[in-house]
Amino acid sequence: MKDLVPPSSGQWQEIETTLKRILASYGYEEIRFPIMEFTQVFERSIGDVTDIVQKEMYTFADRNGESITLRPEGTASCVRAVLEHNLLHQRAQKLWYMGPMFRHERPQKGRYRQFHQLGVECLGLAGPDIDAEVILLTAKIWRTFKLKNLRLELNSLGNSDERKQYRALLTDYFSAHKDLLDDDSLVRLDKNPMRILDSKNPGLKDVITAAPSLLDCLGEESLAHFQQLQSLLDSAGLSYEINPRLVRGLDYYSKTVFEWITDDLGAQGTVCAGGRYDGLVEMLGGKETPAIGFAMGLERFIELLSATSDDIEHANADVYLLGADERFAAVALNLADEIREALPTLRVQTHCGGGSMKSQFKKADRSGAQVALILGGSEIDAKQITVKSLRTDDEQRTIDQHALVDALRNLIP
Repeated sequence: MKDLVPPSSGQWQEIETTLKRILASYGYEEIRFPIMEFTQVFERSIGDVTDIVQKEMYTFADRNGESITLRPEGTASCVRAVLEHNLLHQRAQKLWYMGPMFRHERPQKGRYRQFHQLGVECLGLAGPDIDAEVILLTAKIWRTFKLKNLRLELNSLGNSDERKQYRALLTDYFSAHKDLLDDDSLVRLDKNPMRILDSKNPGLKDVITAAPSLLDCLGEESLAHFQQLQSLLDSAGLSYEINPRLVRGLDYYSKTVFEWITDDLGAQGTVCAGGRYDGLVEMLGGKETPAIGFAMGLERFIELLSATSDDIEHANADVYLLGADERFAAVALNLADEIREALPTLRVQTHCGGGSMKSQFKKADRSGAQVALILGGSEIDAKQITVKSLRTDDEQRTIDQHALVDALRNLIP
């Protein structure tokens, strides 16, 4: 686990603000739920054969002796909250959440034992159109942040009957190659052979590549859903690859699954992943409800931003007031509050601590402010202020203080 300190915390805030704006533009609303749940919520939904449940969850007994788990992912908690508050009554739900998750695994680049995720869940809509919208939403995020070199992989896991048929084929196939399987895969062979396809062991690559494909087991309805999704993505001009080995790591997925992958982060290439989980609501005690969602690890996302751009621009001010007159603080503090009142979206810093004008201008520049406002003795006497652009070649000018707000409206959109 790690601390998040300035200036990184400011960069996170800017990124989170942009993500929230994108989500709002698609009609998604925020949901917040606790960072811990009864352990059964995750065991029932994620699956007791998964690495998450068997090896990675932070689980402990509370003072009442009940088993509690720090959330390792958000979907199960989100569905539990939706059911508890009856949010699915007569309407679908388009929800997002953002916050810490916890898994006890080997720390790696972009993944700590406390990590942060953006999660998006849409419950109550069954068609391939919402699948396409969710995937296009992720593509919108990449465009907004000017990220490239990301490829989309798709697969369909079909319905429960089709997966049952496929598991039987896989069991026969992998049983015939038992001598090639590692210990984890041998356990999965008895419990859920589809999990072998998700193995990260490079020694299993050849045997996994030669395994039967789930796409060959899809029935008419599942196949039509998958083909319609592809048609919608084609119409939107979004390229993708079909990966029949993509199964995702959690038990609740069905039909559409997808991952966005990059080669810019080394072996840990998945930036965002999700899919449809039509059986999870019923599994957690609700009525049969179609649903789809995705999760994006924010540490990995920010790591990708850093890897693909020279710098993540960050500023903690838009306007910086400075001056050396002994009356500066009394005037500047009041003037700064007037600016904040009239233009609440602007970040206004007043210089504190004294120092030469040269040192104050250095601090103004390091703050990332676009405009410096200078209050010298002559400006204070005349109730004026000097406006100097820090990011353009515009000449500085001195204006009346009462005209400052209008001037800033024009200078800083």
